[in-house]
Amino acid sequence: MKKTFVLDTNVLLYDADCLLSFDDNNIIIPLIVLEELDRHKRRPDEVGKNARRSVRLLDKLREKGSIDKGITLDNGGTLTILSSDKITCPFPADLDLTTVDNMILAMTKCLQETSKEKVILVTKDINVRVKCDALGINCEDFNKHKIIEKSEGLYTGVRRFDATQSLIDRVYIEREIPVPDDIVDGELYANEFIVMKDETSGQGSAIVRYMKKTNTLRLIPEIKSSWGLVPRNKEQKFSFDILFDDDIKLVTLVGKAGTGKTLLAASAALEQSFSKNSKYKKVVISRPVQAVGKDIGYLPGDIYDKMAPWIAPIRDNLRYLFGDDNDTLDMYIESGKIEIEAITYIRGRSISDAIIIIDEAQNLTTHELKTIITRVGENTKIILTGDVDQIDNTYLDATSNGLSYTVEKFKEYDIAAHVTLLKGERSELASLGAEIL
Repeated sequence: MKKTFVLDTNVLLYDADCLLSFDDNNIIIPLIVLEELDRHKRRPDEVGKNARRSVRLLDKLREKGSIDKGITLDNGGTLTILSSDKITCPFPADLDLTTVDNMILAMTKCLQETSKEKVILVTKDINVRVKCDALGINCEDFNKHKIIEKSEGLYTGVRRFDATQSLIDRVYIEREIPVPDDIVDGELYANEFIVMKDETSGQGSAIVRYMKKTNTLRLIPEIKSSWGLVPRNKEQKFSFDILFDDDIKLVTLVGKAGTGKTLLAASAALEQSFSKNSKYKKVVISRPVQAVGKDIGYLPGDIYDKMAPWIAPIRDNLRYLFGDDNDTLDMYIESGKIEIEAITYIRGRSISDAIIIIDEAQNLTTHELKTIITRVGENTKIILTGDVDQIDNTYLDATSNGLSYTVEKFKEYDIAAHVTLLKGERSELASLGAEIL
């Protein structure tokens, strides 16, 4: 049975191609939504781009017929733009119908009471979904890019296995062994780490990485330090192992504040770019320009000056790694060996012979991350870091952001690897704050 989906403005601002995601069902866009799109179309960010793209797509669809009477889409569904003057049903007096959200709710409520089909309001606004429940309106979130249900279900890149002491001894002797038939339940993913421990004695243990091409378990080598940074826990050792693997071109590091993900990425980038046997020519650093709390407005100066507040956390990490040698750090930045780039300007580039660090990647949409990853040229490694539970983008959550999506989509490929860092190492206070606040 066909359904009727009423689209809220935020769905079109989140994904301009959403009109093609409802199969052969009916889509209704309230006319007031077009007014909302018009207000957003001049924005320079991803939201503005989606607003403009949505308007252009609707304009193109007009060629197929009268959009107010309904036009047929390529997937067999229909699209109709509906004016609010067609609302004739009674509505609760305590809701102000001069607000856009309430107008959309009123229209959906009326359609639900008069239509023979099931009517569903699709919105990414949590408050609107709460209102829907209160009013008896069917509603859904738009989950096109939601690849997991809860953030706790995100692939960690690490699993544990109760092994015999003889198997552990064999790993240390041979360094790389075929995967035993009974080692784990379920499928192993490329470059997944396995902590092998003899639970019987509680003594022996080994840490291996699954090599998909050869179907083997490889003992991870000991990395004593990187640019003076020493790993403090198992997850940090895992991170160094994949950060220094030339065959891995995409590294994703997820963890709460203070787990060291950005510092690990920066130290590995410096070690491989500016040491004696450097593999790369430069380090490119960027992050989304997403404010926490109230925005401070326009910033003066050139691109470096404008990016300075957003890059400050990364610069803090770089200063920590360089110690008192700020002159060398400034020299690298001025010479372009350390390049601070705005996400906006990465589109259209082809970055070769470099390590790219994208910090706070959880604030990026899937489309934005696709744009960034497709900029990667020859001999380039890209590192994505972020905390999926700290999202500042209005239209994203822990399960629908670009970082979570990338982690899940790439976990089967040899070219990518992921680690979720668990233990805070910044300070005792920072770790406790991340846990209890």
